[in-house]
Amino acid sequence: MNFTCETKRLILKILHPTQESAAQVLAFHNKNRAAFERYEAARTEDFYTEACQRSLLSLEYDLALRQEGIRYYVYEKDNPSQIIGTICFYHIMYSIYNRCEAGYKFDAHYWHKGYATESLLFGIRLMTEELGLHRIEAYVMEENAASIRLLSSLGFQYEGVCRQFIRIRDKWEDHMRFALIRSYDTSSQNYPSCNPSSSPYKIPESQTLQP
Repeated sequence: MNFTCETKRLILKILHPTQESAAQVLAFHNKNRAAFERYEAARTEDFYTEACQRSLLSLEYDLALRQEGIRYYVYEKDNPSQIIGTICFYHIMYSIYNRCEAGYKFDAHYWHKGYATESLLFGIRLMTEELGLHRIEAYVMEENAASIRLLSSLGFQYEGVCRQFIRIRDKWEDHMRFALIRSYDTSSQNYPSCNPSSSPYKIPESQTLQP
């Protein structure tokens, strides 16, 4: 699994926990704070510091090495120093489960460009073909119509409501559950493959843990 990949228009990176990376992530969160906090658990003020973001990047990097959680930060190829979004696959379980949960968020300035779709198509292929997962779940608040449309366009199917699933803004909120089941007919898949870049943060083969 490569830590830096490219799609047609985007660069996706699992970031090394450097000061520069932490500053980029912090700028991304600060710019979109109001939009993101609408659908996320409450953040402490400490979250909005470079020190906190660097610690979180270190945790994410370790999870990626163990293939227990994967978060890619998304950049436009024309501007490889500004984060415009992120996709993540977490609660990865192997053996009899072979499943994970997906999350994503993008800078509002870059909505309606197909970037979320392009990024998630890449991520879905990574989860199913490289990690061998069978099922990907996503949870969405009913009011988040754009996210529901996105999941539906990617082939996720609505499965029901998880009542009082996550505490958002001091209130337990219901979430709709969507799931994508892996298709084993590769001729019907149209997921973009990873084009490895020359990033120094590509995982050495000796560090890649197999499921």
